[in-house]
Amino acid sequence: MNFLETLTAQYNSYETYLIYFEAIAVIFGLLSVYFSIKKNIWVYPTGIISTVLFIYIMFVFGLLGDMLINVYYTVMSIYGWILWAKNSEDNIHVEVKKAEVNDWKVGSILFVGSLLFVGTVYYYKPFIDNMFSMEGVKLGLYHLDWANYTDIVTTSLFLVGMYFMAKRLLENWIFWIVADIICVPMMFEKGLALTGLQYFVFTAMAIIGYIEWKKNLANN
Repeated sequence: MNFLETLTAQYNSYETYLIYFEAIAVIFGLLSVYFSIKKNIWVYPTGIISTVLFIYIMFVFGLLGDMLINVYYTVMSIYGWILWAKNSEDNIHVEVKKAEVNDWKVGSILFVGSLLFVGTVYYYKPFIDNMFSMEGVKLGLYHLDWANYTDIVTTSLFLVGMYFMAKRLLENWIFWIVADIICVPMMFEKGLALTGLQYFVFTAMAIIGYIEWKKNLANN
């Protein structure tokens, strides 16, 4: 079976509206990364459209970590939008900077805190799936597969990346690159082929973004 046949087979069992939602979310996600590379404030409104759609999609597919990170993305997009607007002379573009010691301290706290929080959510997932009833429910992480564990890690990486991006820090791209690479096989495993392709493209765009921001930093 070739790639196109595999892709078609994955989506045969999906509701049509979910396919449309995912396609729209992917398009606006790509636009958001493009605007981020260009240091353009439109990274946020386009990103919000994508993240809101992915909140619903990830909930349907049971990827709680990704669902939560998209909730966080939406909140941080509003926060980042405000920060970028304040630091933009033309209300469109911003200048970038390098992370300092305090930024790395905050990033480390966010990373560890996210690991604990998302891990706790997965611990209580059987209770959540049982309509918040403990009847016949066994709590724990026994039900997780490799994609779920990976989801916990990538959620934490993305969280730090989003915070660093809102602060206009060059190093945000490092977190995006690592997490995007990890997400490619995870999304294909979960049957979200379009999203898997998106993360593949995201990886290339994040590398370009790092190079472009680094050049901008050097020029300034």
